[in-house]
Amino acid sequence: MKKLILSAVACMLLFSCQNDPKETTDAQTNAIAHRGCASQEVLEAQLAADPTLAIRMNQIEAFTQKAILSGRLVNGKIEIPVVVNVLYKTAAENISDSQIQSQIDVLNQDFNATNSDFNDVPTLFSGVKANVGITFVLETINRKATTKTSWGTRDAMKKTKQGGLDPTSPTTKLNIWACTIGGGILGYAQFPGGSSATDGVVIDSKYFGLAGSGSYPYNLGRTATHEVGHWMNLRHIWGDATCGSDQVADTPTHNTANYGVPAYPHYSTCTGTPVEMTMNYMDYTDDRGMYMFSNGQKSRMEAIFVAGGARAAFGI
Repeated sequence: MKKLILSAVACMLLFSCQNDPKETTDAQTNAIAHRGCASQEVLEAQLAADPTLAIRMNQIEAFTQKAILSGRLVNGKIEIPVVVNVLYKTAAENISDSQIQSQIDVLNQDFNATNSDFNDVPTLFSGVKANVGITFVLETINRKATTKTSWGTRDAMKKTKQGGLDPTSPTTKLNIWACTIGGGILGYAQFPGGSSATDGVVIDSKYFGLAGSGSYPYNLGRTATHEVGHWMNLRHIWGDATCGSDQVADTPTHNTANYGVPAYPHYSTCTGTPVEMTMNYMDYTDDRGMYMFSNGQKSRMEAIFVAGGARAAFGI
């Protein structure tokens, strides 16, 4: 397992990279060959637009590490009210209530280690596989017909004035938008520290839940599990860099993203050549290839809900 090294400089570097935001257009609706999550690209665009965001995120990171090291984590059950905002042009995009509930069920299974494949975690990682202990309750479904064929990743779906739906009480409820994103993107999330006006998770309706329009190999609801992980302050397991850091001590250092369902063991060529945790929800494998969070990731997620944490307003 990698050693976690943090400093003020490292924290600044973590959130200071600024690239051009990824454009998605109505024409970019081709079949998706590999998992695509735009959370990092969206973050970089937000950092470029708002220099103070890096400061807030660095403060959140420092608080998170202090909470983990001091053992100052939440006690008892964390329950997250969920608002699902459905934007549709076609009947297929207007996903059913049952399909939406199936996604909530998947989140509850994956975050509470009751998923049927949890016991498939290899022995090497059995000591760090986590029951995160966070539950999700579907509170409201909002629906809106639209003329848009795709929404891209510039948060238009989150704004009523741009044809979307404003978030509902985003400081106390997890808002999830289900719509066609386009550009090969399955979903994206806003990390803690961003504007409440755009806070939440976006999932392409083709990859939302288990039934109806769910598209193989992303038909098991794990896109939402991955994106909600980002919303709870988890990074991609490869740290969005070659042999990068996800700021979690008990996950191995990965070369880069993994796709499909890699054969186990899959070795990294990074320092120490560790076996990669390809079955982690924060990798890019197919839905059937991801089925665990680690204890270190659990600690990061819990830290944002304690008093003073980035999502403490959820009233835990």
